[in-house]
Amino acid sequence: MLPFVEYAAKGEHTASIIWLHGLGDSGEGFLPIAPELQLPDKLGVRFIFPHAPEQAVTINGGMVMRAWYDIKSLDLDNRADEGGVRESAKAVEALIQAELDKGITPERIILAGFSQGGVIALHLAPRLSYKIGGVMALSTYMCAPQKLADEAIQPELNIFMAHGSHDPVVAMSAGKLAYNTLLEQGYEVSWQDYPMEHQVCYEELVAIRAWLIATLS
Repeated sequence: MLPFVEYAAKGEHTASIIWLHGLGDSGEGFLPIAPELQLPDKLGVRFIFPHAPEQAVTINGGMVMRAWYDIKSLDLDNRADEGGVRESAKAVEALIQAELDKGITPERIILAGFSQGGVIALHLAPRLSYKIGGVMALSTYMCAPQKLADEAIQPELNIFMAHGSHDPVVAMSAGKLAYNTLLEQGYEVSWQDYPMEHQVCYEELVAIRAWLIATLS
């Protein structure tokens, strides 16, 4: 099981948000966002922030850091190591299963991810044998978009996407490509972009809060 940090539910735990960090970060990176969102206590949300395993990352000179997969090239078609994406997706699926085992129903589980974490979220959710409540994909892109049509199991998903229009790390065009791929597959996808770089801004958090409340209410 992936190690993680958590922000406990206020009152009875009835919903779970599993939030995946970006390259070189850790679960602690997004932990402060949980209280900032000020979700209503009645939603019973537990936040889970897993730590990616440590591995060498090719584009960073082979430096070892927390990463959901290796990045061998900045070229979008070859950026995400597909084998590593699939391996991390299985590890995250085990976290989801642990929540199901606690009695949390699939529709009360949100899978969120920033950058590399978003790649894992967008890869895993359509391939699950059950439909989760929603996916939140922030400043991210899609691994092997050409395989989605053949591999997707879930015909419906509620997906929130957001991106910075000045992102120098993951170009917004890469996020838009993922968005269009999901739309073509028939998914319910919302898109928002903000005049920011590779980050999360206040206006985005306001939109995230509104989407989470609507999705989990």
